[in-house]
Amino acid sequence: MALAESPLVAALGIVSVLAVFGITYWDAARIDTSRPLLWAVVTAGTLAAGFFLFLFVPDAPLTGVIMTANTGSVLYTFEREVTTEDDEPAEPGTLPHEPAGSGSLESSERPPGSNDE
Repeated sequence: MALAESPLVAALGIVSVLAVFGITYWDAARIDTSRPLLWAVVTAGTLAAGFFLFLFVPDAPLTGVIMTANTGSVLYTFEREVTTEDDEPAEPGTLPHEPAGSGSLESSERPPGSNDE
């Protein structure tokens, strides 16, 4: 697919890349991630590469184009999760962000019908 055949996709690509750059930079700076400009460039750059492949490489498989476009966002999401996670050690038998006493099933709290005796 050439640029002349799909100017709407090219315009959507430019707007999308600029929006992803701005949103990623804003979010990375808001949560105090190291190097917010780098993460904004990575997410917007991989999206731009995906649009480039879609527009100018007709033989590129669509799954590869989609994976290329999403790579930066996925990597930033992993970095965001690491940045915002708690430094407290994991508590066995509970889920993250759950009050300490409500996550585990004690012997007196077993659901009806569970006979482990």
